[in-house]
Amino acid sequence: MIYIKKYQNSNSKMPNAYGVFHSFREMRAQHCLPVRHKSMLNIPKFLFFSTISRKFAASLRKKKMKQEINPQETNRAMAFELWMKSPMPMVTLTKTFDVTRLCRVSRRRGKKFNMLLCWCIGKAASGIDEFYLLPEHGKLYKYDRMAISVIVNDKEGGINSCDIPYADDLERFEEDYMALTQAASMSCQSSTIDEAVIVGTSAVTGTELDSIVNQYSGIYTSPFLAWSRYRKGWLKTTLPISFQFHHTQMDGSHAARFLEELQRTINTI
Repeated sequence: MIYIKKYQNSNSKMPNAYGVFHSFREMRAQHCLPVRHKSMLNIPKFLFFSTISRKFAASLRKKKMKQEINPQETNRAMAFELWMKSPMPMVTLTKTFDVTRLCRVSRRRGKKFNMLLCWCIGKAASGIDEFYLLPEHGKLYKYDRMAISVIVNDKEGGINSCDIPYADDLERFEEDYMALTQAASMSCQSSTIDEAVIVGTSAVTGTELDSIVNQYSGIYTSPFLAWSRYRKGWLKTTLPISFQFHHTQMDGSHAARFLEELQRTINTI
């Protein structure tokens, strides 16, 4: 993702100038919102090329993080033939997790429960190769990075999606999570990361649910996890989580491995 800042330039005849943040922390320190690369099309060309360095311009031409691959050269060749054109290729599994430790860490460290759970999801998914493959528009793509998508309530009463880049470092992930969700809430705009494979999430905390099955629109093929309110017991706290995935991307064995790894990650956070 690229971050653009706009500021008054008293030394220039032009009323506005643009600069670049090279990190999310720098952008957040200036209280600015992230802007996707395509948004730079709104910047006048003469102004854009006069204010962005050659080094930065070269970075725009760096190797793409998403590439099309031949399904026949992967272990998903048969699955691609069987499920790519299926009218309903999504599979949903639901597992009840023990989130006692997650609740304890959230309470003692003052961290949001959903942020911790999203990090655990990214941690568990990042170790499974199939998560980096994604079928889209009849083709198979491979990614080299991951982001966790969350649903954010905005200040106007609506909802927006917000993609959080996954990082092994929990503190770094938390910084991005808090800043990006707050920005989405205040701006009432969704933010996306096109260069990363997205793992979608949704928390329906208004009630307790045993399972959540999302509709398949034929557009969104990303894996998706949903949960509701956790349940407190005498000895432990539990939370049913539903996991939906495209059968071309992975089989039930991969999904089961992911769910088991997610529980281990929660237990050791």
